[in-house]
Amino acid sequence: MEESAHAPARRPTEDARRLLSNCFLFQGMGTEERNQLVSRAHIRRFAAGETIFLMGSPGSSMMAVLNGQVRISISSPEGKELLLAILQPGEVFGEIALLDGKERSADAKAMTNCALAVLERREVMAFLERNPGTWPRIVEVLCERFRENTQHAAEVSLMQLPARLAKALLRMDSERSAGSRPLSQRELGNMVGAARESVNKCLNEWQRRGVIRIEDNAIVLVDRASLEGLSH
Repeated sequence: MEESAHAPARRPTEDARRLLSNCFLFQGMGTEERNQLVSRAHIRRFAAGETIFLMGSPGSSMMAVLNGQVRISISSPEGKELLLAILQPGEVFGEIALLDGKERSADAKAMTNCALAVLERREVMAFLERNPGTWPRIVEVLCERFRENTQHAAEVSLMQLPARLAKALLRMDSERSAGSRPLSQRELGNMVGAARESVNKCLNEWQRRGVIRIEDNAIVLVDRASLEGLSH
């Protein structure tokens, strides 16, 4: 992972340690165990649009989002992109490659200016060797991530565009944090596996029917119940 030239690595502040220790990956650990591991983290900052890592690069660390947003995606050899997730503060990523020592399975890019708490693989693996009782929680988290990715793939493959788009908007609305940047229609298309023109046509129809409202590129849910009905 390339660090921004304007953002030297440094030790986490107390607020960063607290947020990292509250990440779901560490929730099964005792307070002392979490503190031991979190104290070894360091912070890196990335500018909006900056690459954090690319699919196929070495998985030498895992990260937690302290502030800002990170987009996770995969690209085909033809250049088509599938947007897998927009990560918010408190969420972790990069843990799969870190645990198995293999290549990254997706691209990660800063969607906004962001700060990440970084834990190096050697630190995490040494910690897990000393604390084998933490493995059940790690396995649970990995299974949860696998289920999410499987569900996403099933939605893109099996559901019609209106249902995929409705699900994506509902999910984004529930996960949106203060100051987060709204997705463009092209990015929405990448998330649901559709062309921007198709997404635009669907959104305009829903706005005409009073289901949503488009304001300054942000999509406001006006009739959530109707959108939930469209998601099935």
